Amino acid sequence: MSADAHRDAWAGGVFVTGTDTGIGKTLSSCTLLHALRARGLRAVGMKPLASGCESTPAGLRNEDALALQAASDPRPAYGDVNPYALPAPLAPEIAAREAGIAVDLAPMREAYARLAAEADAVVVEGVGGWAAPLATDLMQADLVRALQLPVVLVVGLRLGCLNHAILSARAIAADGCRLVGWIGSGVDPAMLRIDENRALLAARLPAPCLGWLPWQAAPDPAALAARLDLRP
Repeated sequence: MSADAHRDAWAGGVFVTGTDTGIGKTLSSCTLLHALRARGLRAVGMKPLASGCESTPAGLRNEDALALQAASDPRPAYGDVNPYALPAPLAPEIAAREAGIAVDLAPMREAYARLAAEADAVVVEGVGGWAAPLATDLMQADLVRALQLPVVLVVGLRLGCLNHAILSARAIAADGCRLVGWIGSGVDPAMLRIDENRALLAARLPAPCLGWLPWQAAPDPAALAARLDLRP
């Protein structure tokens, strides 16, 4: 790791969670990777556990994990990006049971260590919302504490986002983890009073807003990176 990377507040990486599933965690994570790379950091993505994977000649592959791999520099091995690839598009606990796989912290920690050895920052994307379990006796907070990562919360901007964002921030703190910022993700193009909702979120969440990614039919994470302000 370079001396400049050691001085960068984002060196080491972050864990990206969301207020729900389908609210733009992968887009936000890929955009964050491009923004970190623009700061001169070697940044790689990771999706420790992914359900809804397709069978390919190279093995099971997940669309979100592939997007994170493509946004990474250096380009990591897929097995390190996504150590647990589960076929069924179900909640991880159910998908793992269906596949006969026992999800454990150790393979995820080992994959993270390999990624961290080759990069200045690792952006680790979680599954669903913060409280979505990884396994019967394994929560996402357990993984975050094991990796000793700060948390970035992706807030899906739609009706109900205030409640979901505030409850998520409280849960992150209650689990002994540190929220360092949030990203607003435009998931409802018809949402009314977006600016007012963003202002209410900024006033109530105990961490700075890192940026807002507006709804787009075909978003480009590299282009959107300029919308993130990582100075906080």
